[in-house]
Amino acid sequence: MITKMKKLSFLIHSKEYDQFLEHLRALGVVHVIQKQQGAVQDAALQDDINLLSRCKNALKVLEGLKGDGSFCAPEPELGAQKEPSPLCPGPEKVLERYDILEAEKVVQEQTLQALNRDRAQLLPWGDFDPHNVERLVNAGYKLRFFTCPLRAYKPEWEQEFNAIEIMRDKQKVNFVTVTHTGTPVEIDAERVHLPAMSLASVQADIDKTQAAIDAIPVKMAQLAQVGAPVLQDAVKQLDSKIDFGRVKLTGQHLAADTLLLLEGWIPADKVDDASRELDLKGVFFEVDDPTPDDDIPIQLSNNKFAKLFEPLTKLYMLPTYQELDLTLFFAPFFMLFFGLCLGDTGYGLLMIVALPIFTKLFQLINPNFSKWLVVLFGVSTMLCGLLSGTFFGFNMYDLDIPFVQKMKEFLYTDNSTMFTVSLCIGVVQILFGMGIKAVNLAIQCGFKYALSTIGWLILLITVGVAALAGLDFKSPVIMGILIVAAVLIFLFNSPGKNPLLNIGLGLWDTYNMATGLLGDVLSYVRLFALGLSGGILANVFNSMAVGMAPDNKVAGFIVMVLIFVIGHALNIFMNILGAIVHPMRLTFVEFFKNAGYAGGGVEYRPFRTISN
Repeated sequence: MITKMKKLSFLIHSKEYDQFLEHLRALGVVHVIQKQQGAVQDAALQDDINLLSRCKNALKVLEGLKGDGSFCAPEPELGAQKEPSPLCPGPEKVLERYDILEAEKVVQEQTLQALNRDRAQLLPWGDFDPHNVERLVNAGYKLRFFTCPLRAYKPEWEQEFNAIEIMRDKQKVNFVTVTHTGTPVEIDAERVHLPAMSLASVQADIDKTQAAIDAIPVKMAQLAQVGAPVLQDAVKQLDSKIDFGRVKLTGQHLAADTLLLLEGWIPADKVDDASRELDLKGVFFEVDDPTPDDDIPIQLSNNKFAKLFEPLTKLYMLPTYQELDLTLFFAPFFMLFFGLCLGDTGYGLLMIVALPIFTKLFQLINPNFSKWLVVLFGVSTMLCGLLSGTFFGFNMYDLDIPFVQKMKEFLYTDNSTMFTVSLCIGVVQILFGMGIKAVNLAIQCGFKYALSTIGWLILLITVGVAALAGLDFKSPVIMGILIVAAVLIFLFNSPGKNPLLNIGLGLWDTYNMATGLLGDVLSYVRLFALGLSGGILANVFNSMAVGMAPDNKVAGFIVMVLIFVIGHALNIFMNILGAIVHPMRLTFVEFFKNAGYAGGGVEYRPFRTISN
């Protein structure tokens, strides 16, 4: 359900505007209509927004780190930039320290890349002291480094230029020439210019640079101990300050800037309490009903069961104020879909037993998922797993136990039947969605606008029932129902327009329905396919665990347990992702489309003080 809203209009004297906003923020129930965005024009507000962005980016990194609790600046490296004091009185110091560490990381990584290139160049030539090359120059000799393909190397170079082979492989030869200074060396080989460092000194610099890089995460972890709480407080304060600044810029100036008009939305059930508070403050305001042209914020108000599924609705988009909230309507289907996709009683039981672990896993997909939603998914998986009888890939119904065999008699469903059940579920949800669409159109536009959709419902249900029951379509009753449905479809799809135009639109709707409805129903086969594939993989891991175990009892048991645990962990993880993603696809595409869901609502966000 969508909470009913009322529109509030405030008229405030400019001198009392800041004080009024403080009262309004303390009230904490009014969603302010922001008619102008002053972030770009207001320099102070833009500075706060930029600082908030920096704090959030740094906090995202630091919150994932753990340190030893100390925050001591290390001794600066030779040539390193001077770092700030280890004390962090404010977010600016934390950000300064964070930026220095990030810059140091970039510089050190670039240095390491350059040193690795130097090492790669020197490695084929071995470890020699560049000072010895300088000594040869001082003695009147020139040492030159060359490389050439193996077939291009000429032994006569050894006589002409004192060529000395350093390294040879299957493709090339590295060699040096030693000649008197000033003697030209003209040979068909590539001249190599080596760094003026020995291989040992380059390797020492690489080790030193790598150690500096490895130390940066430690420094970041130390910073996180003190800096993360500082940034968390700063983010809350900046959020509140920016929110206040934006609302302040929203006021519309009237009467030569002496008065300001501010408008907002408030839940209808909070109007009385808010009115009493505003009257006590001496604020002038008016309460009005929303109009069809208003962009009204959305606050979902569902029962405890449907509220668990609200994160899924918000993940797609909120409904508009005139629409129905479909959360309650898709929630039972989604729970069923998840159970069919995962479809293993053992997996469902494990989800409930290891609830904290699976809650964390589900919150990686969506942080707003509740542990009670995980419990519902676990229960659904257990119940749906009874249809196939799988328990961690094993078939429970192979057990010769009277109770188990009785369950098999009532619950067991083979693959052919599961395929049919999946399609039937699709038909039911699509028809249910069309029914919701008819109700929605009747509420928003009037009953006559829902007649065409009602006609399609009558047609599809009549044809389905007649086909399943083996009734004769030439029966006067069935023909009469189909004629009524055709009239509604072809003459009431666009009330008030030319009948010929309605017939044309009806033909177009018929084409879309014939091509789209079949594809929509077939999409539900994924419920059967995912459950089947998960069961096959589970069975494969069980076979691997038994077949790959060594003959030794102890080693065999250990190997079997490892394969079983790791295999089923991978299978559970992959299938949980599929059991979330594919039901979301069926809900957001097939169900929402056939329910006529438009969405696009703006979430209700009251102007209030951000709690610590």
